[in-house]
Amino acid sequence: MQTSPLGLSGEAFAEVAEKTWCVSILANVTAFETDEGLVLVDAGLRNFAPRMAELLRQRTKAPVHTAIYTHGHVDHAFGLDAFLVKGQRRPRVIGHSALPARLKRYERTPRFQKDINARQFYGSPYELLPANAQAEVDTAFRTPEWQPDVLYDDRLSIEVGGLTFELHHARGETDDHTWVFCPQRGVLCTGDLVIWVVPNGGNPQKVQRYPWEWAQALRRMAELHASSLCPGHGPPVSGDAELVQRILLETAAYLDSIVGQTLAALENGAPPHVDIVRSVRIPSTDAPWLLPLYDEAEFIARNVIRYYGGWYSGRPSELKPASRADVAREIARLSGGAEVLAKRARAIAETGDLRLACHLADYALEAAPGNSRVNGIVARIYEQRAASETSLMAIDLFRSAAAYARAGRAFI
Repeated sequence: MQTSPLGLSGEAFAEVAEKTWCVSILANVTAFETDEGLVLVDAGLRNFAPRMAELLRQRTKAPVHTAIYTHGHVDHAFGLDAFLVKGQRRPRVIGHSALPARLKRYERTPRFQKDINARQFYGSPYELLPANAQAEVDTAFRTPEWQPDVLYDDRLSIEVGGLTFELHHARGETDDHTWVFCPQRGVLCTGDLVIWVVPNGGNPQKVQRYPWEWAQALRRMAELHASSLCPGHGPPVSGDAELVQRILLETAAYLDSIVGQTLAALENGAPPHVDIVRSVRIPSTDAPWLLPLYDEAEFIARNVIRYYGGWYSGRPSELKPASRADVAREIARLSGGAEVLAKRARAIAETGDLRLACHLADYALEAAPGNSRVNGIVARIYEQRAASETSLMAIDLFRSAAAYARAGRAFI
């Protein structure tokens, strides 16, 4: 079992402009040294922030004057305490006006947040993680010590130590997202609007994302012709305005294509959601910043449907469905029993049709969750499914499904 996925991204440090550094462990923190102190864009994950601060302090001892959170996710807004120097004044913390509500939602659902993130990043239910991995998750999701004391709605411009920082709101991965431009140094900080893989616009376990507004924001950023780009994740771009333009505009075009195709399918008689998703063609690209290694186009299309189409799938039986256990038992009975159904699922998986095999595997497990032979077959199918995927989300959710099946659990 993978026990420390948060450490998969190695540490990196780069100077992207004069007295401006991007430090990375999993997520990025950008530090601007000014005459009044540091301006930080993001603060990293609490687990890694001490090491990130140590790397930064090799180049500057300036106190933190202002911290700007691009959004309220744990890997961007929970590690500020590590960057403060002893005896310094309280820093100003700025975030979008929707950010406090996000933190309150996390506070109301602490176990849920641990569960869904254990599945997403560890490929395992939280309760099945070893103690050290549970402790890592517990630390990451503890309520942050430093929350915003300055909130804004649409745009905000601040001056610190002779530098201007232009803050812009844009719904994208989250509804509280901020991107930042420092014109004097030509540095654009995008937060997770750029992450060097397919945009995280479809996360299956998380709340609504906004890929159409995301694309608009990327085009607005491109109009600034920044010379350096500090993304939320992945390597920064320094002194290459042409590459910055390509990343922004090609990512916008990718999102626009998925959104346009999905809306066109909705307009074509509002077919069942699964049929819409299967009709969307993934935009062809070999750009390294658009590889489906974390999220993927299929999930982004589902988020478009969710926003425009509600929760009803379009299948009449799913409007007010019977219990899944009842349906599973009836299908198993018609098949000759749960073991027969599971073996049929295994045979289909061996042909390579893992999507179909997983449907039958689910019914077999739900019909007889206490049957160890069924559990083993289903677990192996989901392990095979995980091995066939490219995006971290799909891989780890299928790995979680395998772990649940081996434990005789019929859900994740």
